[in-house]
Amino acid sequence: MNMNENMFEVIDAVDLGGGVSVEVLQFVNLAGSADLRAAKNLFFAEQSGMRLKLVRIKLQNSHARVEPGALYFMKGNLEMKASTGGGLLKGLSRKMLSGETFFVNEIHGTGEIFLEPSFGHFFLHQIAPQDEAIIVDKGLFYAGTGGLDIGSQMQKNISSAFFGGEGLFQTKIEGAGVAVLYSPVPVSELLKINLNNEKLSVDGNFTLLRTEGISFRAEKSSKSWVATSVSGEGLLQTFSGTGEVWIAPTQGIYEFLSTKSGMAYLARPPGSMGTDTDSTLTKRK
Repeated sequence: MNMNENMFEVIDAVDLGGGVSVEVLQFVNLAGSADLRAAKNLFFAEQSGMRLKLVRIKLQNSHARVEPGALYFMKGNLEMKASTGGGLLKGLSRKMLSGETFFVNEIHGTGEIFLEPSFGHFFLHQIAPQDEAIIVDKGLFYAGTGGLDIGSQMQKNISSAFFGGEGLFQTKIEGAGVAVLYSPVPVSELLKINLNNEKLSVDGNFTLLRTEGISFRAEKSSKSWVATSVSGEGLLQTFSGTGEVWIAPTQGIYEFLSTKSGMAYLARPPGSMGTDTDSTLTKRK
């Protein structure tokens, strides 16, 4: 594509071979505003380290799936197609169970796809055929290369469905390819925790994804309700088994800072009872 590549820097990339790759591009500088209010916002954004980012997907006789509204522009011999994402039953299941659209957007052919820019954060998660599926929060999946199967996973117990803070359904990703996932915090602030037949307890809903071998439920912080009530922790998100769990420990901090009284709240002695963060889907709208 004939454009000024110097305006971007590549901050993450996965090359799948055969001319198929996925990149997260970051604008080096935004200096074209003719509005003083926009210039002020850009100045403070730059001082805080915020940069505008977008995702580029290069295809060579392949296809990619993008979420509705994610496409920014594309160039090449590319065609947008509406797909059920795996057959009629899968489309009906996605519509009836998770509330998502019956059809999904697929772009087929050879060329370059650019997705909507954002001051938010993206990370690329590569999945090989032998890898476990990953379970991610609804709204986290943004796009993916062909070969990935994107479906829904129902919570396996009542406690996780009604008290876990993640809803009744989450997104399940498996197959082979690269999933583009939205992150509510900078990628450098994500914490990947490896469990080996162990348990992880989280006081809040800032967990982003887990591998399929990890079970999830909401549990009391102590064995008895009396001990739970005096501990000040309440119900905890609990992950058990062998695999990976990814959490965003700074997500709740940024959400507090975005409110008028956030800084004053964070200056108090710590003692929260659960970090209840907004869903990723809500934050992307």
